[in-house]
Amino acid sequence: MSGDRWLPILKTYCPLKAGSIDGTDADPHDKAVIRALNSTYKPNNRLPGNPDRTLFVSRLSPNTNEDVLMKTFETFGEIKRLNLVRDIVTGFSKGYAFVEYVEEKAAYIANREANKIVIDQKEIFVDFEIQRTLPAWKPRRLGGGFGGKKESGQLRFGGKDRPFKKPFMVENVWRESRASRDEDSRQYRSRDSDRDHERYQSERRDRKQYRERSHSRDRYRHRNRSRSRDRHRDRKTYRKDD
Repeated sequence: MSGDRWLPILKTYCPLKAGSIDGTDADPHDKAVIRALNSTYKPNNRLPGNPDRTLFVSRLSPNTNEDVLMKTFETFGEIKRLNLVRDIVTGFSKGYAFVEYVEEKAAYIANREANKIVIDQKEIFVDFEIQRTLPAWKPRRLGGGFGGKKESGQLRFGGKDRPFKKPFMVENVWRESRASRDEDSRQYRSRDSDRDHERYQSERRDRKQYRERSHSRDRYRHRNRSRSRDRHRDRKTYRKDD
């Protein structure tokens, strides 16, 4: 998280925040968090490859080998190096690998498209290498890391696999902001309604006054015509009498 702004992904690793489902815990959630806080870790910058073009691939089936991984990931671009991590004693796969691409664009595409695909009946997890790219990183063996299983009691949040849940305070701020906007909208609509009503009443009064004036003019014209007819009839009667 950055400053007061809430983010679902950590930009600088913090064991205390990573041990919290929403990144807001003030006290360590488990003993491993305390161990991570008290530990010192220096990433191995002598590792081969460019970390900005290197993907971390995990949750692999024990049956998945280098050929299967190469065939899967070369569909996204040219691969420079692929390392399936194996036990130095037994030679069995440890279930994770590193894939370095020649071009950074290919790594971004693979990171987006290959995550959660199924290889040898196992849904895999794909993310960029973190050891050399995330500031203050602490690995799982020191009590840090990301993800984990619920059974372990050491879930870690703030990564791609388990992003932070939105904190209650952020939800409240969002709801209050939305409620405020809705209230403003209601007040605006109410003012519009009042203005429309006043305009309607004004137009209604104008129409009534217009009808009254028209009716008055009509009565005046009718009276004048009647008087004119009476005068005309009187003149005709007078002439006949003469």
